[in-house]
Amino acid sequence: MSMTCSVSGMTIPRDRFPAPPHDLEPEGKGLQKAVLAGGCFWCVEAVFLTLNGVQRVTSGYAGGDAQTANYDAVCTGQTGHAEAVEVEYDPAVISYGELLRVFFSVAHDPTQLNRQGNDRGPQYRSAVFYETPEQRRVAEDYIRQIDQAGIFAGPVVTSLEPLRDFYAAEEYHQNFAGKHPRQPYIMAVAEPKLKKVREVYPDRLKTV
Repeated sequence: MSMTCSVSGMTIPRDRFPAPPHDLEPEGKGLQKAVLAGGCFWCVEAVFLTLNGVQRVTSGYAGGDAQTANYDAVCTGQTGHAEAVEVEYDPAVISYGELLRVFFSVAHDPTQLNRQGNDRGPQYRSAVFYETPEQRRVAEDYIRQIDQAGIFAGPVVTSLEPLRDFYAAEEYHQNFAGKHPRQPYIMAVAEPKLKKVREVYPDRLKTV
């Protein structure tokens, strides 16, 4: 029986969501970082925290300036920030390309422009914030591959943006889904994503 993932009402066989055509080579033996935005950071954070090789996930803001990197300001949609997560991972266990695969297939719907579901505004945009030309190339080629494969009904609208700075969000946002699993928004939005990642990528999950 094939495993599937569902994004915005679409059911996609896992074997139709390919691995990236090329990936980053690990640099040294230390942890590496990926900064990704896909709607509410509570939910994206929750997905990546389940993955083996992910050491830490920080919810925060990318794409804007330090002066307005706070929740009240970002929620206006006027600051240029996106709600994002900084994923620190061990490239010997999970690669940048595999993080992107989970990001595009499970963590959010990359075909929704400046929104995710009922969360609307540029602060909820889909974006890959790259630190190096190599990160940009891997993400750009993967988006092209996904579009050419016709996986989604519409084109991927994920923006590729240079990472200037990442600003950690307020402490109460960190691991919000883990701390508040019965909160209505978490149950409605994050829990289905967690169910998907468990079903689609059981080989990528941390063991308890």
